[in-house]
Amino acid sequence: MFSRQNGVGKITNMNTKNRTITKIAKRVRRHARVRARISGNAAKPRLYVFRSNQHIYAQIIDDQKNKTLIVVSDKGIKVKKPATAEQKEGLKGAKKELTGKQASAFEVGKQIAEIAKGKKISEVVFDRGGYLYHGRVKSLADGAREGGLKF
Repeated sequence: MFSRQNGVGKITNMNTKNRTITKIAKRVRRHARVRARISGNAAKPRLYVFRSNQHIYAQIIDDQKNKTLIVVSDKGIKVKKPATAEQKEGLKGAKKELTGKQASAFEVGKQIAEIAKGKKISEVVFDRGGYLYHGRVKSLADGAREGGLKF
């Protein structure tokens, strides 16, 4: 879009808000398609993942009773900060260690699995919430598996 400011033409992108709304709407539509096929029950509840820009949240939900059984987030979890450029160069060829948001997502997965074991939940249905199974969502799932959950 073209707008004038102080007599000088300035090009501004007025569609950023619409683009963001469309991106969220697409994710919601993807999530609705997934939810049409999966649901949790008392024997096998649903592990739902919500990812914001800064944090990640996981819930274990019993859809038949419409009850949230367990909620865990990465707020308050301390993890290593991402590596600097010099540190990354020294890691070439070595196995990549999780840092930053992926590490906190992994810890959330381990925590929710630990709490679920205490409530005698061993199997869940994984609901990625319309997000790609990649990055933080995958790290959370790996952490939950390492903690002992099966899905």
